[in-house]
Amino acid sequence: MYAYARPHARERGVFVAALAALVALAWLALALWGWSPYGRYLNHEELDAVAHGTADAGAVLPVLLAGWTLMTAAMMLPTSLPLIAMFHTLTRRRPDRLRLVGLLVAGYLAVWAAFGLVAHLGDLAIHEVVERNIWLDEHAWIIGAATLLTAGVYQFTPLKYHCLDQCRSPLGFITAHWRGRRERLHALQLGLRHGLFCLGCCWSLMLLMFAVGVGSLGWMLALGAVMATEKNLPWGRRLSAPLGAALLAWGTLVALQFLRLPV
Repeated sequence: MYAYARPHARERGVFVAALAALVALAWLALALWGWSPYGRYLNHEELDAVAHGTADAGAVLPVLLAGWTLMTAAMMLPTSLPLIAMFHTLTRRRPDRLRLVGLLVAGYLAVWAAFGLVAHLGDLAIHEVVERNIWLDEHAWIIGAATLLTAGVYQFTPLKYHCLDQCRSPLGFITAHWRGRRERLHALQLGLRHGLFCLGCCWSLMLLMFAVGVGSLGWMLALGAVMATEKNLPWGRRLSAPLGAALLAWGTLVALQFLRLPV
């Protein structure tokens, strides 16, 4: 048994190392993109140009969405590493296991890409409303405060905890949704399902990127670490409520600061 387990452990270690290298490559690509002359596409400066009518949304949005997908690969794949590694272990005897894992990851990232499209369209609509509304332009802090407060409130909702519990049980999730028939289709569906639960767990935290600055490597690292802790560490579930309270306090302080009320 020991002789069998050692090659299996070695194969699992190689797979995890390869996945970690892929994530590191995504972070490196984000850093290089941010430092390049095209960094404005990563931090959404081009949305202002679209709102002003000096850039074409049809040309800008696909590039922004590509940056978002790269960002979610860097931030969210580490949070799902236990499930991906577990799925690789369960399918290790199949000759097409790497293809199945690829389909799982593709389905997972597809959910986040779809959310990114909706979020970017919403952000573009907000930019256009601000451009046309003088009062809102002068009180743009309302948008940031509302985003922080929304994220804080969501941390206390039953939906948040239900999705978090699904994400924190990779083996139970796989056995509940993986049937091993029509393997490629079901691997893709497993990734889509996991992506939906992960989205239900983390969408409000990812939305904070629009408030604190999309493209900021520091904020991406911080939020990615928080989400990975919530989903994977034994005590991570206990982080949700204090994090929600901190976000509510932050949003309230932003509102009070701009309202010039005593704090």
